[in-house]
Amino acid sequence: MINKRLSRYTGIRNAGINPKGFHVSQIKFYVILTPLSALMLLPIIYIFSSAFKPPDELFAFPPRFFVVNPTTQNFTDLFSKLSTSGIPISRYLFNSILITVITVAASIMVSSAAAYSLSKKRFKLKKMLFAINNVALMFVPIAVTIPRFLVIVELNLLNTFWVHILPVLAMPVGLFLLKQFIDGIPDEVIEAAQIDGASDWWIYWRIILPMIRPALATIAILTFQSAWSNAEISTLYINEESLRTLAFYLTTLTPANATAVNTVAGQGIAAAAALIMFLPNLIMFIILQGQVMSTMSHSGLK
Repeated sequence: MINKRLSRYTGIRNAGINPKGFHVSQIKFYVILTPLSALMLLPIIYIFSSAFKPPDELFAFPPRFFVVNPTTQNFTDLFSKLSTSGIPISRYLFNSILITVITVAASIMVSSAAAYSLSKKRFKLKKMLFAINNVALMFVPIAVTIPRFLVIVELNLLNTFWVHILPVLAMPVGLFLLKQFIDGIPDEVIEAAQIDGASDWWIYWRIILPMIRPALATIAILTFQSAWSNAEISTLYINEESLRTLAFYLTTLTPANATAVNTVAGQGIAAAAALIMFLPNLIMFIILQGQVMSTMSHSGLK
C-alpha cells in the first residue's frame, strides 16, 4: 500500500516537474518566457524590417520599427554596386568563407587541446597559464590593438592571408569554457584508457572530443561570428585588395566610409548588407542551438 501510494505520488510529481507533454504546471513558464522571447526577437525583426524599407521609411520621423511598404530596391542597389567593383565580389566571398572555415576548425583544435592539457595534465605553471587566460577575458579587442599590431609586424604577417587567422586563433573565452567542461569528465575514464595502453592523442581524439561536443558547438558559433563579421583585420593589416574579406567590402558601401554614394541610397544599401552579413550567423546558430542549450545546462548543473 505504501509503495503504491509512493509510486502514485512520485508519478504525479514527475509529471508536474518534467512532463513529456504539456502540463498545466507549465503555464507559469509560458507566461514569463513568451514576453521575454518576443523581446529577444525584436533586434532580429528590426534587421529584416530595415533591409526591406524604402528610403522614405528609413528616414521617417518618428522612426518606424516595422516596414509598411516592403521593397527589394535596397538589394538591387547593393548588387548593382557590387557589380561595379574592380575585384569580383566572388573573391571577397571566397576569402570570407575560406578564412571562416579554417579559423573555426583551427580554433576548435587549439582551444580543445589546450583545455585538455590544463584540465587533465600535470605540469609546472599550469595554474599561472590558466590565470593569464582568465585575465585576458577582461580586455576588449580595442585595448590590445597596438600590441597586436606590433606582434604582427614582428612576425611578418602584414598583408598576408594568415593575418586573418593566426591573431584570432586562440579565444580566451573558448579555452575557459572548454576547460570547465572537461573538468566535469571523471579522471577514472582517462585512467582506464591509459591502463589499456591508450596514448594522449587517442584519449583526446576518441574520448575527450566526443564528450565535449556541446561545448565545441558553442565555440564554433562564437568563432564563426567573430571570423565572418571581422572587418578590422582587413582595415588595419591588409593593403592588397584581393586579400580582403566580404565584411570589409560591405562596410565601404556605407555613406560614412564611401564617397560618391548617395546618402539615402547608401542607408538602404547598408541595411541590406547588414542583413546579408547577419543571415549566416543566424543559420549557424539555428543548426547548433541544441548543442548550445546542452552546454548551458551542463554549466548550470556544475
